[in-house]
Amino acid sequence: MSTLKPWMTELRKAFKAGLQALFKEPPLTGVDWANTHFYLSSESSYQEGKWETAPFQVALLNSMGNDLIMFFNLMKSARVGYTKMLMADVGYKIQHKRRSVALFSPTDPDAEELMKQHVETMVRDVPTLLDLAPWHGKKHRDSSLSAKRFLNKKMLWCRGGKASRNYRGISADQVVYDELSNFEQNVDGEGAPTFLGDKRLEGATFKKSIRGSTPKIKGTCQIEKAASESPYFLRFNIPCPSCGKEQHLKWGGKDCDFGIKWERDEHGEISKAWYVCEHTHCVVWYHEMVEAAHRGRWICEKSSIWTRDGIDWYGADDELRATPRSVSFHVWTAYSTFTTWLEMVLEFDKVKDNRENLIAFVNTTLGETWEDDQGEKVDWELLYGRREVYPQVPVRGLTLMGAIDTQDDRYEGRVWAFGQGEEAWLVDKWVLMGDPASEELRKKVRLKV
Repeated sequence: MSTLKPWMTELRKAFKAGLQALFKEPPLTGVDWANTHFYLSSESSYQEGKWETAPFQVALLNSMGNDLIMFFNLMKSARVGYTKMLMADVGYKIQHKRRSVALFSPTDPDAEELMKQHVETMVRDVPTLLDLAPWHGKKHRDSSLSAKRFLNKKMLWCRGGKASRNYRGISADQVVYDELSNFEQNVDGEGAPTFLGDKRLEGATFKKSIRGSTPKIKGTCQIEKAASESPYFLRFNIPCPSCGKEQHLKWGGKDCDFGIKWERDEHGEISKAWYVCEHTHCVVWYHEMVEAAHRGRWICEKSSIWTRDGIDWYGADDELRATPRSVSFHVWTAYSTFTTWLEMVLEFDKVKDNRENLIAFVNTTLGETWEDDQGEKVDWELLYGRREVYPQVPVRGLTLMGAIDTQDDRYEGRVWAFGQGEEAWLVDKWVLMGDPASEELRKKVRLKV
């Protein structure tokens, strides 16, 4: 009987592999799949264990998986879990949606490291993927550092984006550009990496192009350019735990009346950090932000569209809207559940007097491009602090004057305070999106007035 056990084991494996083609899971979103199947491997995670999607990650991960969205752009800082979201989406596409994925990194060594540290450990630790990978842990023709073929006949390519030849010979359903800002802007004189890579989607039923990166220098940054091409640019807005008014988190600076604040102890060491609401100057602590994020939503800066989960999209009237074809998001370290505001401030305190380190802080912590005039650079926080900070209506303001401008899709209002010598201060501004001819929008305007 014992001599039959290995044979029976192999037979069961063969039957299981053959039946994989007939099995179809109930439909899952990207977040559903990740929360059910994805695992944080010890080699590539600070904390090994089952994945749990953070509130600000929900719309990002679901938008990656949403078939109606063709172009997904993410300007990001470090420590927001982007690489893990990317791996969860790759696993979701290969196993659940049965799509082939081409993943490009800036160079060949980057691609090999991504394959070894993230892809292979994911396949090992996620059972639904391991079932599709009989080659795992073996030398096999279907598994290399540049490509893997799964039992469901779907492919995962992982290549460097520096050479044009690496974009050839691929027929993918999804193309991913990891750290796009580090790619060559013109690959071997044949065009931008996104142009070469997106060509590999021709023939796919559900084309998908995912671009994510920490930004670089303003004006030459590729993720900035990709994000600007979308009509929708969204930031994560959180209701203030005290006043309930929504806002996306901002750095602010020590001389700004809102944003992240900090104080030093008697030894001159930074001892605590908190956030000041930009609306009513409420004090918000980090743990309160983490809790309030569960009620947050992504709101577009360019239009009235918003979403909580990347699946359902709404307009200013809170009515359902068609899912956009191209979206761009921005997220930075202040939202992270992997670090704290105090750690961010301590990092800033170390780099604020060093230009090169300050550039890295702006790029990798704030997730913003660095504006460089190629001349002598003034510390941006000190420059920002030189502005005059005044109450909503300055003491020297003698007269208030307001105006409303009507556009095709909105009303815009401004209120100015004027003092002696034609000195003026902008004390209020607002934008109401919608049909200017609608009575509902006009009522909102009258309430503002």
